[in-house]
Amino acid sequence: MNESSRLRVFLVEDNPMISDRLVESLTATGRIDVVGRAETEHDAVEALGSTPWDALLLDLQLRNGTGFGVLRAVGKSRPEGAKILVLTNYAIPMLRERSLAMGADAFLDKAHEYDRAVDLLVDLAQARPAA
Repeated sequence: MNESSRLRVFLVEDNPMISDRLVESLTATGRIDVVGRAETEHDAVEALGSTPWDALLLDLQLRNGTGFGVLRAVGKSRPEGAKILVLTNYAIPMLRERSLAMGADAFLDKAHEYDRAVDLLVDLAQARPAA
């Protein structure tokens, strides 16, 4: 598979075990490259501004800061066509509404929709034109 046809995913997750599991799940597909990882709002915003990405997988509760701060910052510089998936343990309607209003394309419950998040990213990768 050509490098340019692979989906470039940036991961913002402060739990190292979950982060490692996500990287393993995503890269095992052969269609996705994890191009960056961050555990804090500041590190995510900084890295997203200088790293080309096609999809952002974002936790809301971070070690320092929140996913909402990342959403706010990314809204100003989001690459054209890039998708944002929120994957959180705090899947309550108020947070879902706020995430979607701030530009998230999907809001998923980490406890019940982990596999769906991976599947959505694989679907995005498969929809990319071959270069």
